[in-house]
Amino acid sequence: MERRIATRLGDGSFIELTRSEIEADLIAGSEFGAKRSKAAVLGDDEIAHLLDIFASEAKFSAVDLGDEVVLSFDGCGNADAGTPVSDVILYQNHHGADSVELWHHDYSYKAVKTVLSFETQAMKDAQMMVVAPLNYGAMPDLGRYSMPDGPIPNWSELLPLGRIDEARASQVEAGTHATRDMVHVAGAMLEAGADGLDFDTSGAAGDGDLLATLNAVRQIRAAWPDAGIEVGMAGECVLGMHGELEFEGRRLAGMWPKDQLVVATAAGATIFGPAVNVNTTKSVAWNVARACTIVKPCTAAATIPVHMNAGMGVGGVPMSAYPPTDATARASRALVDILKVDGL
Repeated sequence: MERRIATRLGDGSFIELTRSEIEADLIAGSEFGAKRSKAAVLGDDEIAHLLDIFASEAKFSAVDLGDEVVLSFDGCGNADAGTPVSDVILYQNHHGADSVELWHHDYSYKAVKTVLSFETQAMKDAQMMVVAPLNYGAMPDLGRYSMPDGPIPNWSELLPLGRIDEARASQVEAGTHATRDMVHVAGAMLEAGADGLDFDTSGAAGDGDLLATLNAVRQIRAAWPDAGIEVGMAGECVLGMHGELEFEGRRLAGMWPKDQLVVATAAGATIFGPAVNVNTTKSVAWNVARACTIVKPCTAAATIPVHMNAGMGVGGVPMSAYPPTDATARASRALVDILKVDGL
């Protein structure tokens, strides 16, 4: 009778599986990811390597010496909490962060614009104390420009009514506002000393959200050629809320990580962060195999650094407020070993 091994589900809860069951999950996860993204399944040697990682009884798993990657963090220092400097120092000195990030609790460029004078002062203060590269981060958050909170008719209300043209026009108009706000905030933060910008969860509101981000990145790159710009995605496939939006002749709706990388690179991003969402009812092994399968074509084609999103609910890491270390360590190692990512 096969020995049962303690492992996790995508929600972080403990389960016990045999080595054969873990292997079956790895194969099934890869096949599921390949079917959706049209990528190739993982090879037998890659499945075997993942099996060694997830069937191990060790509490913690890590890459081999010399295979370490850059650790970039979002949401390190919240200026609104009044402790941005101490927070980013904690991440730099204690958490091993290779880059840190200042942020506002609303985490939206639209919201940050209203408190920009406070945020720029926090950036100046933090830069006096931090050695690691210090970025400023927020979400494009296209939905904030729709009614009732914003000035644009809400496309999510127009679409069910069959008012397709109006819904599409609303998204395009909202995108112009979002791009303007992102460029405005970026310029102020870069002038205040930020080493770079992070556009987190790009595409969360669909292809219009991603287009607004790409347009902002292009303008920022033109105005500040040396700025670091990270485009981190919201999910593995761009939702077609508009459906017909393009960037440099490429349709954004339905893009998977490889094509997302192509447009982010063309816009002027210096780091790309693919994201693959977790299925909480499947094992961590299943989720990691799926993530590796979907992102492998992206890392193979990349000409800029790829920092895989590996946090709460993405990249195989369980969807939990405090993801368990045993699962996070295994997922992180697997992403580095299989994908050869430049960072996490």
